[in-house]
Amino acid sequence: MKKRKWLFASVIAGLLLSTTLAAPGVLASSLKDLQNEQKVIEQKKQNLNSTIQKKSSEINTNKSTIDSILDQISTLNGKIEDTTSTINRVIDEINVTTEEINALRASIQDLEQKIEERDAVLRDRVRAMQVKGGQVSYIDVLLGANSFADFIDRFSAVNTLMDADRKIMKQQDEDVKQLEEEKALVEQKLAKQEENKRDLEGLKASLESQKQQKNKLIDSLEAEQAKLLKEKSSLEKEFHEAYEVSKELQAKISAEQQRLAEIAREAERKRKAAAAAAAAAKKSSSSSSSSSSSASSAPLPAVSSGSWTKPAAGTYTSSFGWRTHPIYGIQRQHRGIDIANSVGTPVVAAAEGVVSHAGSMGGYGNVVMITHSIDGQIFTSVYAHLSSISVSSGQQVAKGARIGGLGNTGASTGPHLHFEIHVGNWSASGPSAVNPLRYINL
Repeated sequence: MKKRKWLFASVIAGLLLSTTLAAPGVLASSLKDLQNEQKVIEQKKQNLNSTIQKKSSEINTNKSTIDSILDQISTLNGKIEDTTSTINRVIDEINVTTEEINALRASIQDLEQKIEERDAVLRDRVRAMQVKGGQVSYIDVLLGANSFADFIDRFSAVNTLMDADRKIMKQQDEDVKQLEEEKALVEQKLAKQEENKRDLEGLKASLESQKQQKNKLIDSLEAEQAKLLKEKSSLEKEFHEAYEVSKELQAKISAEQQRLAEIAREAERKRKAAAAAAAAAKKSSSSSSSSSSSASSAPLPAVSSGSWTKPAAGTYTSSFGWRTHPIYGIQRQHRGIDIANSVGTPVVAAAEGVVSHAGSMGGYGNVVMITHSIDGQIFTSVYAHLSSISVSSGQQVAKGARIGGLGNTGASTGPHLHFEIHVGNWSASGPSAVNPLRYINL
């Protein structure tokens, strides 16, 4: 970066030195160098701006991704909280079920005690019916009656005992069945709760894993965002440096154009001071036009009265303003007018002035620029796509004097003159361009 800045500074210093010390022709050459350097810087600025816009787009896209993932993490946090709450509720249910099991165990112990007591009653009854090692049946009891009344009493007692035994056995069976059913239900409920708890804990672990992965992705994206912001900041700094260099170059270009404009103004003052010799000056201009005519088979265009004259003879083919570019196929501002004719047709200065540029310039091809001072106003006229150039930078030219031949150089689709008029100095962006038909008649 420091090396680049040093090179720019060296170029500017050298051009400043040449502006201070050189002769008019050399100064015009310096203007061309400045303009070329300005074009390089402007291209660099365009490239940097394009890259900055691309970085901004990447930063915005990356930020949107980060925001989206943060929303996903927030959703995961909500699910984790809900799952944790559900797990806690299931744990509470498990605790309640465990308490139920404990209570059931106590009931089981009570029931087992009752069963044991019933078994003891039955055992006592059996022992009571045993006599001297033999067993007395209910039939023996009935047959041992002394009378019919005793038989009835014994029969009633036997029925009572048998009913009691049946009730005890039935209750035994029901209690055992109830015990088994309750144990099965509670154990089934507990098993289901434990399974639900395991499922929920698995879900929570999965959500936590997803959250961890999202957090890692966020860390990566934030690191990338920091990198993009740093790169953008570096590009913006470089763009600012190029912008400052561009301003300095533009200042030097303006100073050189002002110098050439001053030469043009001085020439105008001299012309006005020599008003008495106007007829001779016109005769001299006519002689110059005749001499220039010999350079081409086509005659020079007639010189109009007033400050401006038509720069070339031919057909008016394209107007000033927005149009679809014939080569690039896009809408662009056409900053001048086009006059079509055969290659070599004479092109003349549209007004008296000083040549500020004569040479090749990108899409303009071979181009001549002339700085004029007319009634205290600075103008710059541009003559592009020339097949030949008859003047040089710093040269003073009269209105109607030949400056080159019409051609097809640069970004051109056929032989024609592209003619521009700028109020003030010419600039690459072209905000000063005006419709030439405001000043000349075709």
